[in-house]
Amino acid sequence: MHKLITVIFLSLMATSAAAQETLTNRSDFLNAVATNILEIKLLRLQLKVLDNGKITGKAFGHNVTGAWEWTNGFFCRSMTWGDRELANNCQQVARDGKSLIFISDKGTGRSAKFSLRPTTQ
Repeated sequence: MHKLITVIFLSLMATSAAAQETLTNRSDFLNAVATNILEIKLLRLQLKVLDNGKITGKAFGHNVTGAWEWTNGFFCRSMTWGDRELANNCQQVARDGKSLIFISDKGTGRSAKFSLRPTTQ
């Protein structure tokens, strides 16, 4: 029984990993975010990434502003959250269904999974 559970668990993990698509160009990234808000409900975090290189939003009731560019296949951003400056960081971006996963330090650091919520909601 233990082996069966292990096999099922591993097959689910493989399916989940295969469903992720790494975004490597700016146009694919913009297509994903163009009409969506990036959201992490638990953190009360909502961000809008605009095609003009700006980032706007809110997190825990504080304004978030920033700038971004697409460089060598990575989403590179600098942001301010309230009075706190968040240093520039280039991040790998993967799409997983209706979510985007941002992995800091060019894909070697911590990750955050954002739901894609249409701006019309």
